[in-house]
Amino acid sequence: MTSASASPTYLLAGGGTAGHVNPLLAVADGLRSRDAAASVLVLGTREGLESRLVPERGYELLVVDKVPFPRRPNAAALRFPFAWRRAVRQVRAHIRAHGVDVVVGFGGYASAPAYVAARREGVPYVVHEANARPGLANRLGARGAAGIGVAFEGTPLPGSRVVGMPLRRELVELDRAELRAEAAASFGLDPARPVLLVFGGSLGARRLNEAFAEAWSSVTAAGWQLLHAAGERDELVDPGAPDYRVVPYLDRMDLALALADLVVARAGAATVSELSALGIPVVYVPYAVGNGEQALNAASAVASGAALMIPDAEFTAARVRDQIVPLLTDADALAAMREAAAGSGSRAGTANVIAMIDEALGR
Repeated sequence: MTSASASPTYLLAGGGTAGHVNPLLAVADGLRSRDAAASVLVLGTREGLESRLVPERGYELLVVDKVPFPRRPNAAALRFPFAWRRAVRQVRAHIRAHGVDVVVGFGGYASAPAYVAARREGVPYVVHEANARPGLANRLGARGAAGIGVAFEGTPLPGSRVVGMPLRRELVELDRAELRAEAAASFGLDPARPVLLVFGGSLGARRLNEAFAEAWSSVTAAGWQLLHAAGERDELVDPGAPDYRVVPYLDRMDLALALADLVVARAGAATVSELSALGIPVVYVPYAVGNGEQALNAASAVASGAALMIPDAEFTAARVRDQIVPLLTDADALAAMREAAAGSGSRAGTANVIAMIDEALGR
């Protein structure tokens, strides 16, 4: 174990989706910026998004087999005990080979064996849960964790405390007013006029795309500009209107958020946390697939008055015209949402998680 004065070795486990990888990388960057001598390693699978994003960010990726928990009795369930034990052995070997002092899990396939391996190696571990409804890996890992941090109030993990979401540095340090002119120029929009930002993640959201493909002219007729990230795989046609910009993907999300006066988006944990931290009013359209975690993620923002929620099945062009367009022209309602949004989130998630890690190390 590292002494209090030496630089520790951290193993951050998680991945599979951006919702796990992005907070993991935010914490990794925070640890590295605080102590350049610290060794920050990442544990992930070969199949997940981390296999590309982690090396691109300059971190060493240690690999563990992807072992899904069986949901029904079948051949995979019969193989599970052997695959599970192998995955735990792989992580224990990584911990020993690299002299890991603390493990930090963010959920996903890599985290579950990491928690078990850490316990068996006598290494403290910390759990961070991004969603309001915890995943299976973190529910199991919470038993015996040195610290449990959650992004949302009311997340049902016993012994947890609300620490917020670790955010990318460019969002933590974002000055929206200062960046607005540059952001508008980058998208060919007018910084003096309001902007509605619509996005559904890197692959887009078909429901949002179909609705705005029909209703965009109602938005611009209300005096607003529309910036729409349709997704890399979507074939939404840009009509070439001066007040409507369609892009496949937002490489500079900080610029898009600097420009947004109102957002329409899915309610992934990272999206909700980022928009709440920046104090931007939102209309959430939770993704209907899964265990309902997206609606739960947005619930506190809706309850505070910072956001509205429209169920996915009800999100149509007609709903845009009947509910969102009137909001665009209601200055008092927008002002009330902005005021509620200003106090609804935190930019301190990365620092809070690092503080939990320090506590686990006794530093």
